[in-house]
Amino acid sequence: MNKFPRVLIILLSVMMLWSGWSQAGETGGIDPYQSINRFTYRFNQVLDDYIGRPAAKIYVAVVPDPVERGVTNVLDNIGEITNVVNDLLQAKFAQAANDAGRFLINTTIGLGGLLEVAEHLDFPKSEGEDFGQTLAVWGLSEGPFLMLPLVGPSTMRDAPAKIIDSLTSPISQLSNESDRNGLRVASLVSSRAELLDFDDVIAGDSYIFIRDIYLQRREYLENDGVIEDDFGDLDDY
Repeated sequence: MNKFPRVLIILLSVMMLWSGWSQAGETGGIDPYQSINRFTYRFNQVLDDYIGRPAAKIYVAVVPDPVERGVTNVLDNIGEITNVVNDLLQAKFAQAANDAGRFLINTTIGLGGLLEVAEHLDFPKSEGEDFGQTLAVWGLSEGPFLMLPLVGPSTMRDAPAKIIDSLTSPISQLSNESDRNGLRVASLVSSRAELLDFDDVIAGDSYIFIRDIYLQRREYLENDGVIEDDFGDLDDY
């Protein structure tokens, strides 16, 4: 099966599940599957304790800071393609032009993204867009919270959306499987390394802490930084 029909099947599946997960969210709150989610969270924590965190610590200790920044820049640059696709799907045309310009500048002048050149040429880095945010713009509710094995926190809407985003990533277009897997591992280790400083911040019930932080962050991104509270809409930045 080629990628285009696969995308259509995923989209149709998401739309068919919309009414079901919306009802589950209304009757069971944001976390009706908490017992399963907690089991998955414990499984992920064991993997992180023995693999994820140690690998990230070794990476930080061994890799020089300039190289670390270069790896992060390259991975961020690759992600601009997904940003542009979702910018267009959300009709954010000015942001799409900005993100496309960032990719072109950093890929060429920035040596494949190693150097962050675009920001110095008035092409600021955006918060990033994904297909979960696109579905939110299209009116699809997030549904119940889910803790996915290996992946981590998500929602019933965002989980299948991750598959769409993976198809728009240049990494998935690489013909060499070793290259694809190598970049994916580098992305995971680099992302985990960036979170090392936050390990000691988690207090109380770590599952609840991570769940609530994730959902708050998603709300922030879906509303483009506009926070709604009892006093009305406040522009956070």
